[in-house]
Amino acid sequence: MSTKLANEIREQFPILNQQVNGKPLVYLDNAATVQKPKRVIEALQRYYLEYNSNIHRGAHYLANKATEAYEASRERIAKYLGVETREVNFVRGTTEAVNLVARAWGDKNIKEGDEIIVSGLEHHSNMVPWQMLAERVGATLKIIPVLDDGTLDQEAYLSLLSEKTKLLAVNYVSNALGTINPVKTMITEAHRFGAKVFIDGAQAVPHLALNLKDLDTDFFAFSGHKTYGPTGIGVLYGKAEILEAMDPYHGGGEMIKEVGYDSFTINDLPYKFEAGTPNISGVIALGEAIAFMEETGLENIAQIEADLLSYASRQMEAIEGMKIYGTSPNKASVISFLVYGAHPYDLGVLLDKQGIAIRTGHHCCQPLMNHFNIEGTCRASFAVYNTREDVDHFILALKRAMMMV
Repeated sequence: MSTKLANEIREQFPILNQQVNGKPLVYLDNAATVQKPKRVIEALQRYYLEYNSNIHRGAHYLANKATEAYEASRERIAKYLGVETREVNFVRGTTEAVNLVARAWGDKNIKEGDEIIVSGLEHHSNMVPWQMLAERVGATLKIIPVLDDGTLDQEAYLSLLSEKTKLLAVNYVSNALGTINPVKTMITEAHRFGAKVFIDGAQAVPHLALNLKDLDTDFFAFSGHKTYGPTGIGVLYGKAEILEAMDPYHGGGEMIKEVGYDSFTINDLPYKFEAGTPNISGVIALGEAIAFMEETGLENIAQIEADLLSYASRQMEAIEGMKIYGTSPNKASVISFLVYGAHPYDLGVLLDKQGIAIRTGHHCCQPLMNHFNIEGTCRASFAVYNTREDVDHFILALKRAMMMV
């Protein structure tokens, strides 16, 4: 990766050109949310400044322009994921997507005595809705154990599968540790028993090239704000034949074809799951975020992030009094760590005073933290606009902070 290209990428993110507590901002909280390139921000502004209008049914110019931009974004995202346009459903984010499937598919297909498999790496959003489903219908939730290096115990996973297994719900990439799970193999094994598979792709889409048809997952979800797009927008993919058999999650406008006083008819995909006025500007800007990733190139993004992960990991491993959690050989650009004798929050505050933004806490993965017998970790996570200079500032600030705790 040339310095010129790296600088060109960074220049697209104006928020990075500021100081925090008198120090240049080093933003390393990308697993929580990434910053937005100017083109995404401008897409939001352009919608509201030039053609703000509700979509579909309108006959006037602004409505048509908004509809075209909205549906063009759906088409771009579908192509990016390698799926049919009608299989792309817009939701508020991954959390809503999980709850939608748990209700609209789970309540209809999971029965008493059935089993749902989730992993010990899951974010609460891909754990709690399935716990709620299991409680509602009398199903059993089974957990794939986590090994010491932060990978999933694949032998244990195979032993959990049976004819009772109706669903596997697992993340592609762990938000807490960065572990990249072998989801394609796991999907194949689950399908051998007739189970459906839900993949939480929130941490995968920003980092990995994807083709969901090749992956053969039944459901897949991601959030726009982790993918260089806005907050409040996300995508649920589902195989068309499965979505067709599901009942709508919400009722209202758009998800119907006709309504009478005593009956209604449901709209076609994907509109049957998009009741009400959607986040139009968010959808349009998410399409622009996908365009940013396409034009930057997933290979370039992966190369930058892999270099940063390796560069930071080598330096952190040489620091005495520190432990890194999640040492899988196949991981995304996330480093979770603890400094002996220091509370993660205290360390985060000391780093913030030096302009370094990291995340501290359990990262919405309390069961995983309990597995390691810790309350939480500090987490530094990298994106395409980060540089080795960011890492150098982080390491220097970290060493200073360690002297103060």
